[in-house]
Amino acid sequence: MFVLALAFVLNFSCGWAEEPAAAKEPNSGQPEAEKTEQAAVAKPVNGEPIRIYGWREDVTIKGAPKPVLAKLDTGAKTSSIHAEKKEMFERDGEKWMRFVFTDPTAKDEGFKVRIEAPLVRVARIKDPGGESEAREVVMLDMKIGERSMRAEFTLKNRKNMLAPILIGRTLLKELGAVDPGRTHLADQKIIR
Repeated sequence: MFVLALAFVLNFSCGWAEEPAAAKEPNSGQPEAEKTEQAAVAKPVNGEPIRIYGWREDVTIKGAPKPVLAKLDTGAKTSSIHAEKKEMFERDGEKWMRFVFTDPTAKDEGFKVRIEAPLVRVARIKDPGGESEAREVVMLDMKIGERSMRAEFTLKNRKNMLAPILIGRTLLKELGAVDPGRTHLADQKIIR
């Protein structure tokens, strides 16, 4: 009984008491169809476990001799990979891209591998300065932790970036959640 009385006092004194229904609905004078269009829609939460990744993870691109550092970035929509010497060509009537993938952040000589991948589209991507540029988008096979997937990557020279690979929201939706305070969680198999 004491707990119920305390809850009532807290609700009332902190302004958490229920408002009248008319005060809650700012669109109450609008037709029902307009209310539905303006209403925010949340996706239902299911009980499936979600894998947790750090904001930096090691990623292996098919054809590369070893994993490289990737930045998992919820501020970017599209994933990106470091690409040098890009060239478009045709294979069996389809457009493909050929490029050299390296790890410009490597302290040693690192590696250079030539990758060929089908061109998916050309996308307009905004850089941090707000300017937009056309970038080729290719489909690549990758592995993060023990998870293998096929994903779209834009081709960009990332030599002045923190990591040669950036994983954006489109791919993150398939992977799981990002803990912005930790790195290299993929191999630890942390599940929430």
